[in-house]
Amino acid sequence: MSSPDAAETAQQVHAALLARGETVAAAESLTAGLFCATLAAVPGASATLRGGAVVYATDLKTTLAGVAPELLAASGPVSEPTAAALAEGIRSRCAATWGVGITGVAGPDPVDQHGPGRVYLGLSDGLVTVVHELDLPGDRAAVRAGAVQEAMARLLGRLAEHALPGKAEDDGGVTP
Repeated sequence: MSSPDAAETAQQVHAALLARGETVAAAESLTAGLFCATLAAVPGASATLRGGAVVYATDLKTTLAGVAPELLAASGPVSEPTAAALAEGIRSRCAATWGVGITGVAGPDPVDQHGPGRVYLGLSDGLVTVVHELDLPGDRAAVRAGAVQEAMARLLGRLAEHALPGKAEDDGGVTP
C-alpha cells in the first residue's frame, strides 16, 4: 500500500489534471502498478487515469511500452534513456496527455551495477520529457513507495509549471 503522502499527492494530481482536462498513463517496472493503483484510489480517477502497463520483465518494456530493443540493449532496463522511453511510449500508446515511466532497483541485490534504491523517473507531456535520477532509502517496500511518492510529486510540479489550457503563461492568464 502507498504512504498517506502519496495518497494525498494523488488527490492533488487528479484535481490538477481534472482542472486542465488532461490525463496520465504510466509504464511501471520497479513499482509494478503501484503508481496507477494509488491514483485509481482517488474517487473519480477514471476521468484522469487512462491506464498503464506493468513492464517488470525487460521484454515487456518493448512490447507494451514501445521501448526500442536497441535502446534497451545499449542502456539497459535501469537507465535514464529507458525511463524517458517508457514515459513517451506509454503516453502515446494510451493516448494520454502525460506519460510516467518508472524503472529502478528495489533491492536487495544490485542490477547492472545500480544499487538498491536507484530509480529513474521519466515524465513526458509529448513535447518535453524529463528524467529524474533518484537514490531512495529503505527496503524494497520503502523504495517502491518512495518512487510512487516522487512520481506523484514530480508530476504535480510539472503540472504547476504549465498554465491551464486557454490561459497564457506571461499575461496573467488573459487570452487575447
